[in-house]
Amino acid sequence: MSSRSRVVAIDGPAGSGKSTVARGVARALGLVVLDTGAMYRAATLAALERGVDLGDADAVTGAARDAEIAVGQPAGSSTAGDGDDTVRLDGRDVTAEIRGPAVTAAVSMVSAHPGVREVMVEQQREWAERHRGGVVEGRDIGTVVFPDAAVKVFLVASDDERARRRQRDEEAAARQPEVGEVREALARRDALDAGRAASPLKPADDALVIDTTGRSVDDVVAEIVARFESAVGAGG
Repeated sequence: MSSRSRVVAIDGPAGSGKSTVARGVARALGLVVLDTGAMYRAATLAALERGVDLGDADAVTGAARDAEIAVGQPAGSSTAGDGDDTVRLDGRDVTAEIRGPAVTAAVSMVSAHPGVREVMVEQQREWAERHRGGVVEGRDIGTVVFPDAAVKVFLVASDDERARRRQRDEEAAARQPEVGEVREALARRDALDAGRAASPLKPADDALVIDTTGRSVDDVVAEIVARFESAVGAGG
């Protein structure tokens, strides 16, 4: 069985529940998790620290290629789903720094460059090979990175619910934005992600689309696990 037949691809906009659901699915299936958004944030931080013009595609791509980015668990980890969320850039822990306002404001611009996406996609596919599969969350996993994943999921939620979730995340990080401010920021990010030429945010044609508004995490996880077990059973 190929590593890609053991991949669960979870896509969706910010605040749709990707991270929480991905961890739950990974725990249930004994897999590890890759947060590809953290990779793009680390690449963005690398570009910011190198002082390159974020509109210069070649310079930003070069910064991404030169950066040593490590996200989560090493291959062979036995702590499925409970993943180490640590993100390292060139050997140092940048887990908190990549969630700060400077990176958040710049990540959509950086991730829109096709060259950056090529670098990140290559690393993401290598990660899946090393781990012999996994739960991979992001914005183009089912459409670009793993179009042959065992299961492709696209999570959505109402604008109000997404804003509330992101506001809670911000408060947990000791930032206190108003929910209206968060909602506006999400709308801007949605427009940039859906409108970019390279790997726009959209569900794969065969994705399982799940609205997480008002649903428990356990319920959503159970639906995805059932789909995975059915797909793997049918394939093998």
